[in-house]
Amino acid sequence: MTPISTTVADILHLSGPTREKLALARRRGANMWRLYRASRVGMLGLILLFVVLGMAVFADFVTPYGPFEPTGQPHETPPSPKNWLGTDLSGWDIYSRVIYGARVSLMIGLVATAVSMGLGTLVGLMSGYWGGWRDEVLMRITDVFLVIPWLVLMIVLAYVLPGGPSVTKVVFVIGITGWSSTARIVRAQVFSLKERAFVERARAIGSGDLHIVRKHIFPNVFPLIFANAILTIALSILSESTLSYVNLGPRSYEVVTWGNILNDAVQAHAMTLGYYWWIVVPGLCIVLVVLAFTFIGFALDEIFNPRLRKR
Repeated sequence: MTPISTTVADILHLSGPTREKLALARRRGANMWRLYRASRVGMLGLILLFVVLGMAVFADFVTPYGPFEPTGQPHETPPSPKNWLGTDLSGWDIYSRVIYGARVSLMIGLVATAVSMGLGTLVGLMSGYWGGWRDEVLMRITDVFLVIPWLVLMIVLAYVLPGGPSVTKVVFVIGITGWSSTARIVRAQVFSLKERAFVERARAIGSGDLHIVRKHIFPNVFPLIFANAILTIALSILSESTLSYVNLGPRSYEVVTWGNILNDAVQAHAMTLGYYWWIVVPGLCIVLVVLAFTFIGFALDEIFNPRLRKR
């Protein structure tokens, strides 16, 4: 049996490098936060994002009704002390649905961005590292997605793909139409990195392609991917709102998003009736969250690209 003292010593011995790595990560994190705080635009974006996240997390506590809970009020009523933004076509409370809509809208933005970033990163890494005919094939496919306007392609795919409107379909359509620019960005960076001395040394000692990409190429590309992903989240949320606005997004009686709230307002001729708040409030939420992620993305871009940093 191993003595307790020996086991403790082994644990302490193994924890030394771990403590050093944690300390290094903490110093890097502190330095990154210091640089981020220096950006007024970035801090404004962070505040706006916290507001939207607060809406999503605490929706159960700040709304008088659930998103599909009858209010007992007539359909399409104006704002009142009981229903701050009135009721919609189904008699549901619009204020409550706007707050709950933050959850699904953010979820769609995050998941669609993960799909887009994953596909774009994979194509960019393979194309940039391999080069040759494989690079040509992958880039010609990428060019097809780049030359077709993303809005047109997104609407056509959402219309022709089988199955009714759903969150899964919307996420797939947004993800599959938004990866091409990421692939181009990653490919350009990989072309630069694969000729560096540290990659040549890794090849010289017999490291395989997968090991080089995983240990040397991808970690150096990741900051660029991360900054691009923040901006893509904003575009994904805006894309969902666009699809829902043209009646190709999730149905409002299944899930509630800011986009299908706007679609309900259009179907009810809200502006004609003078119910401008039905359109303005969810529209303003979309604008705020897009601005939040855009500001954060710009701030991170300055941090990860020192040449853009103000001196």
